Amino acid sequence: MSRFIQIHPLNPQPRLIAQAVEQLSAGAVIVYPTDSSYALGCRLGDKTAAERIRHIRQTDRHHNFTLVCRDLSEIATYAKVDNRRYRLLKTATPGPFTFILQATHEVPRRLQHPRRKTIGIRIPDTAIVRALLAALGEPIMSCTLTLPGDDWPLADPQEIEERLRNDVDLIIDGGPCQQEPTTVLDLTEDAPQLIRQGLGDAGPFL
Repeated sequence: MSRFIQIHPLNPQPRLIAQAVEQLSAGAVIVYPTDSSYALGCRLGDKTAAERIRHIRQTDRHHNFTLVCRDLSEIATYAKVDNRRYRLLKTATPGPFTFILQATHEVPRRLQHPRRKTIGIRIPDTAIVRALLAALGEPIMSCTLTLPGDDWPLADPQEIEERLRNDVDLIIDGGPCQQEPTTVLDLTEDAPQLIRQGLGDAGPFL
């Protein structure tokens, strides 16, 4: 049975953030709100937790996770970012975008695209995520909370609890969420490539 906690979306309670980070550090799979939808997350490099997320989503080992980062300096630890890409990222973050970038050696090989050696990176614009990342001190390995057979991500914390109470360790209720995935931009080429149009407006970057 998962734990269910309500965290204020604008002023996250430090005590509850600390409890969530303690569980993440111990290998938990959590559900948490972002600026686009609710997401599944675990600690970076936690192979067992990642397999649990794949089981929940019913995806294979080639499914790509996203690293949810605190800021641009943390992105530079896990992805190769030159000046041009840095300027684009600075304009678009924080926000509902996922960026495909070349991974650095800090990213576990099993999380990289097997052929292209890329990784998805994201900086959500929510106080809860910022607080979690600041307390954790590293990115959260994450993917959108879209369950098998569903067309859209789950957005209602009560429904999430009903459907996942036996599959995750912690559900963070940050109130109702958007029900649309992020916009995905591939920044590995000279010009940004739109992979998926989601909540973020990709127009200014194409």
